[in-house]
Amino acid sequence: MKVGIVGLPNVGKSTLFKALTQKTVDIQNYPFCTIEPNTGIVKVPDERLEKLASVSVSQKVIPAIIEFVDIAGLVSGAHKGEGLGNKFLSHIREVDAIAHVVRVFSDQNIIHVAGKSDPKSDIEVIHLELIFADLATVEKRMSATKDLLKRGVDRDATQTLDVLERIKQTLDNGKLAHTVGLTEEEEARIRDLHLLTRKPFLFVFNTNEGGASDAASKAVVEQYRASYPCVELCAGEESQIAELNDDERKELGVSLTGLDKLITIGYEALSLITYFTSGPQETRAWTISRGTKAPQAAGVIHTDFEKGFIAAEVINWKDFVECGSEIKAKEKGLMHLEGKEYIVQDGDVMLFRFAT
Repeated sequence: MKVGIVGLPNVGKSTLFKALTQKTVDIQNYPFCTIEPNTGIVKVPDERLEKLASVSVSQKVIPAIIEFVDIAGLVSGAHKGEGLGNKFLSHIREVDAIAHVVRVFSDQNIIHVAGKSDPKSDIEVIHLELIFADLATVEKRMSATKDLLKRGVDRDATQTLDVLERIKQTLDNGKLAHTVGLTEEEEARIRDLHLLTRKPFLFVFNTNEGGASDAASKAVVEQYRASYPCVELCAGEESQIAELNDDERKELGVSLTGLDKLITIGYEALSLITYFTSGPQETRAWTISRGTKAPQAAGVIHTDFEKGFIAAEVINWKDFVECGSEIKAKEKGLMHLEGKEYIVQDGDVMLFRFAT
């Protein structure tokens, strides 16, 4: 899973990325400090892993991961190439979800690209640039689809054109493409366009220590919290906390950081869940989409597991931990056998049976 960190220049994207990934990145007080995107792999915090590993006496513990991409700041006119915008927009097309960093902190020493901080306006600038970029993509495809329809080459061109027109109308009205409800079949017709505003969004409000700097900023945070996954954090403070070891964090009473919350909501924004395999060799978290059936979940481990799938022994992680062993779980009847139609649940511990 890849999450792109976007926003205007100087809103704290690179500081946030450095805190998330513990990587050294160039952070300067001027626009376009970041040109090429920085990437980093981050573990998904999950207390269930250690508890399962303790029961299984596992040699290794392997968490789920997210890849974060620090994308250069966008500015008004990016879709027309302003501030190297076309290049930066192409980087966003490659991610699975967008983490939009919004400045709600006050600091006269940090330059704002528009001269003054206005969170609502800042969000609208980014959204409009993404919308304009998507409009250009949709209109180009519509022209090509109309040509196919005219020449009778594509029998399904009419249905495709209908989907494109609905999306174009939404974009023309200043709304993001992900607000258009599509069936799986309709989604498949436009998936290759990689529309920017069709991707899941989450918002990261970069605050002063203690919260947003003023009432207007707080109102913007609450407005977007009603519709999107959101997290408030102070990137500078999180960067300092990230450098502490576990003992130092405990001394300060830090159990769940803002970064932990961001990673978790990023995971949830893509409708992803975790199932586990646990044994003496390793306890491991596996990432799948919500609604995945058992054979496809097995295929995440190895494609041969999906092809030869017979059944899966399943137990909820809490039951597994409380029982203290697989044998005791079976004795209590808490481990059940499931077939090909079983939909894997978040927190399932699974043992697959497959034909070799």
